[in-house]
Amino acid sequence: MNLSDEQEAIRDVVREFAVEEIRPTAAEADSDQTFPEDVWDGLADLDLTGMTVPEAYGGLDVDRLTYSLVNEEVAYGMLSVATALSVHCLATSCIAEFGDDDQRERWLPEMVDGRPVGAFALSEPQAGSNPAEMTTEARREGDEYVLNGKKQWITNGQRAGVVVLFAKTDRDDPRSVTQFVVPKDADGLEVGKKEDKLGLRASDTTSLVFDDVRIPAANRLTEEGKGLSAALHILNGGRIGIASQSVGLAQSALDEAVEYAGEREQFGQPIAEIQTIRHKIADMRTRLGAARLLARDAARKDDRGEDVELAASMAKYFASETAVDVANEAVQIHGGYGYTTDFDVERLYRDSKITTIYEGTSEIQKKVIARNVLG
Repeated sequence: MNLSDEQEAIRDVVREFAVEEIRPTAAEADSDQTFPEDVWDGLADLDLTGMTVPEAYGGLDVDRLTYSLVNEEVAYGMLSVATALSVHCLATSCIAEFGDDDQRERWLPEMVDGRPVGAFALSEPQAGSNPAEMTTEARREGDEYVLNGKKQWITNGQRAGVVVLFAKTDRDDPRSVTQFVVPKDADGLEVGKKEDKLGLRASDTTSLVFDDVRIPAANRLTEEGKGLSAALHILNGGRIGIASQSVGLAQSALDEAVEYAGEREQFGQPIAEIQTIRHKIADMRTRLGAARLLARDAARKDDRGEDVELAASMAKYFASETAVDVANEAVQIHGGYGYTTDFDVERLYRDSKITTIYEGTSEIQKKVIARNVLG
């Protein structure tokens, strides 16, 4: 699958930034559980925080394949940063696609510059894989909506300045899910505790609590009842992004394993000369190549305007499981050293697991795939 000269140039620029600016911050950011804001500002300087914003509002409005390439390369540097960027882009996508001219003009030009950061509030404590069960309510009162409820697992929960929120206009009707844009500083909106996670520790993940939060009715992004279909539509593109991030993380783990195998000696030779290690590397590289092809195939289908539900789920499922397997083998190749924080593969292994969970678990992806194949 050939890339255009422009796509290759963007990929190379982002890879250089990932290697020189993101990776050096990764170990400390993971250990301290702090997000590298200087890196975020660097992404904004490269215009990457405006990837899904129309040019009319200052954005890049990149094609899906370019979006895939950027996600892959940023994740090569650190998955926490790639996750924060992709969620910000989910928020800008919602405003760009479903907002009116006034909403776009209000939010997008500043979000292009990376501030305010965007958050995407769909999941709830008891409604993760099945968002139709959400209980967050948006009650209409005159020219306002009053918001009540709790969202869980919100990336950029602390950092965000604007939240794309999904809530029911009738709490008992799953067909009433509606999409809103909510300023983070709205009265009654509180950030819950920051989660202490296995991986992705530099990315802030919190709950958001809405307690009689009042917003203008003009902040509604979709017609009442059209929010869930909008979320699922946006998440198809998001799953291509997560598949691409999985590829980037797996590539990083493979590169670390190859470098270590060439330097580490046992039995009088580099372990890269031992057949068992060579076969591991061969398996890792083959699975990685297949995952990359699936991610880029889904991206190209999206660019052609095809229905990408099946392709996006296949890519997300296979690439995320590949990321876990490749990172696991990278740790194994490092032996005891791979179990310590002295080598990056330990962090990559911990980070990889989340790719099989967020934006639709592997089990949900298999359900979507089977539905498309079997009806």
